[in-house]
Amino acid sequence: SLEHEILLHPRYFGPNLLNTVKQKLFTEVEGTCTGKYGFVIAVTTIDNIGAGVIQPGRGFVLYPVRYKAIVFRPFKGEVVDAVVTQVNKVRNWGHLG
Repeated sequence: SLEHEILLHPRYFGPNLLNTVKQKLFTEVEGTCTGKYGFVIAVTTIDNIGAGVIQPGRGFVLYPVRYKAIVFRPFKGEVVDAVVTQVNKVRNWGHLG
């Protein structure tokens, strides 16, 4: 179970608030890398969207979200299969999966 905080502008308050929080979670989290969990490939389920906290003087609301995701965390020395897509003087680029 992972956690993330969504900062939402007041213009998004309304009947579609929860859908907006979910969509923003997908946008902000998928495809990122954290040191603790590795690469977040895809969000699978959203367990809980907590009560929002209004940011004083700004009007923004901070929503804590607890979710589950598919992650890839390679460790040092791990061998993975990849397709090499680009080679230059500095490094080789490849795609996994």
